Amino acid sequence: MVAFKIINMKYVFLLFVLASSVKTFGQGCYEVVGYYPNWQWYDRDKLVNPQSIDYSKYTIINYAFLNPQPDGSIALFDPWADENLLFGQIDWASGGYIPNTSLVQNAHANNVKVLPSIGGWTLSGNFPGIAADPIKRATFAQACVDLIQTYQFDGIDLDWEYPGFADHGGTPQDMVNFTLLLQDIRSSIDAYGLTVGKQMLLTAAVGASADKMDDVDWSAVEPLLDIINVMSYDFFGTWDNITNHNAPLFAPSQGDPSFNVASTIDRLINFYGVDPNKITAGVAFYGRSLKTEGMPGLHVPTTGSADIPTFAIDEGTPLYYNILQNMSLFADNWDATAKVPYLTGINGLNTFVSYDNEQSIELKAQYIVEENLRGAIIWEITGDYIETSPGSGVILGTPLVDKLNHVLCNYSPQDPIAGIAENDIKQFKVYPNPTKNEITVQFDDYSKGALTIVDFYGKNLKTVKVNHFEMFLNLDFLSNGSYFVVFTSDNGTISRRLVQKF
Repeated sequence: MVAFKIINMKYVFLLFVLASSVKTFGQGCYEVVGYYPNWQWYDRDKLVNPQSIDYSKYTIINYAFLNPQPDGSIALFDPWADENLLFGQIDWASGGYIPNTSLVQNAHANNVKVLPSIGGWTLSGNFPGIAADPIKRATFAQACVDLIQTYQFDGIDLDWEYPGFADHGGTPQDMVNFTLLLQDIRSSIDAYGLTVGKQMLLTAAVGASADKMDDVDWSAVEPLLDIINVMSYDFFGTWDNITNHNAPLFAPSQGDPSFNVASTIDRLINFYGVDPNKITAGVAFYGRSLKTEGMPGLHVPTTGSADIPTFAIDEGTPLYYNILQNMSLFADNWDATAKVPYLTGINGLNTFVSYDNEQSIELKAQYIVEENLRGAIIWEITGDYIETSPGSGVILGTPLVDKLNHVLCNYSPQDPIAGIAENDIKQFKVYPNPTKNEITVQFDDYSKGALTIVDFYGKNLKTVKVNHFEMFLNLDFLSNGSYFVVFTSDNGTISRRLVQKF
């Protein structure tokens, strides 16, 4: 922890957020969960396949998607692709499979876990019925175990989009039933894990908007999940009447101010009290195109249609490699408020494209570190595999995931304030943490000063004088969420993150 001189408490708070400690996973870096959709196996003459994937870039690969059935069983989505990807290339001579050609085999050889992602946007309609019926829930939970056993998966990723979402058959009862479904899955895969001596992961992809979050009982769901994959993209698109960003880091100057990565993560942590160390923030390796009624630009009227002629391969929602191949048709722009790029058509092309590039991915990775999140999820990994030239079949590199990993592994929030020694400040401990309405603050040695409780926006909520080696503070004035305990003395300031959780 780095100590620093202060001008006011809001400044202290901002610097402390920069200096928050880094949570590490694997070999010194954060969790990087990459979604691999089975239909992308066919694209670009099977360019991104189990043998060409660079597994060093990821800690977990989520294989998307498997199809939940009305009775609670789980079916393959594309049997041909699934067989080749999950069992391996077919050995027509022997009738078996060529060794070391499956996604799971190659991932495990590189110490990467693989989870089947069940559901997704188009396959979530059966979840409400499954979750509402104890027999179907039990069938589903056993089907999850069968998947793990058959394909040697390392757990389950549930992608119900979304509990309570009426367009997909959701009802108000989904809040309770979602929890019950997760409980059944957790119990079943844990029991199986004990028989094979392996801890199974249970993760879930969750919606980023406030209305989707409100339909989840977070206090019940969080303990059941190892990772909460936040789909912090698709904030704006063809369904809007003005152009805006697919995945802004911060709120754009127009549009819903909660539709951005930072607001989503902030709500999950500070309103619902979810542990940030369980949260992976979504980063998009794709963009969204929009036809505009007139000259293309940011926050201008649209026709409500994607530019399918320009981005026919991706039906108007171009993957990153496809955007790069068409850059000559656009002017590149940067939104300094939302911290993301966008393209505007030139030479009469009335098209707006929202996307992410290396610069915006770098800023999102920095945000993940600063907020002490578990890591990132990528939708989806094939968009970042760039060929030496279009159609060459030779992979040149993966610039977005490279930038993501470089920042997660090397970025230190202390950099802007390096050089100030922490040993000039008296150390202190805060416990219990997380807490329920009360904390004890214990100092290494007595020093005059003040303790201030600061909220996540830098607002001072309570200040008391330090008058002993050990102090007790009642926090019944705080709601669930993350706060900071800031100690200020003549020598400077030091802070500790605090989680209030009932």
